[in-house]
Amino acid sequence: MSAQIPNSHRDLIDGPVYVTFTTVMPDGQPQSTITWCNSDGDHILINTTRGRQKEKNLLNHPKATVFAVDPNNPFRALEVRGTVVEMTEAGAVEHISELARLYVGAANYYGDFAPAERAAEETRIICKLKPTKVNVIGE
Repeated sequence: MSAQIPNSHRDLIDGPVYVTFTTVMPDGQPQSTITWCNSDGDHILINTTRGRQKEKNLLNHPKATVFAVDPNNPFRALEVRGTVVEMTEAGAVEHISELARLYVGAANYYGDFAPAERAAEETRIICKLKPTKVNVIGE
């Protein structure tokens, strides 16, 4: 089963709106982080690095939620529940630079936003969240 994000709220996913990304810890507790995201039309794309808690949680339990609140109207929001169907390194460095341009106006993530040496220290991945339930708040 999949669900669609309505055009009326797609701007909350395609940014630049900071979203809360919630995964499930091994003990069943939710774990939330503020992050950047965008979409490929079918999936919400979250970029992280190998070894972070988000990745560990998703490898164990691929269900997750993205919650976005309109920064200009807190009574307009979007909750997307879904399953991470893929975590890939392919294109992940380019994707984080795309997000850095969108969110903070940096040409590249590494060197312009984050220290350049971090590029050699971490492996970026894209987590592809397939929506299964979408809740729209406000107009």
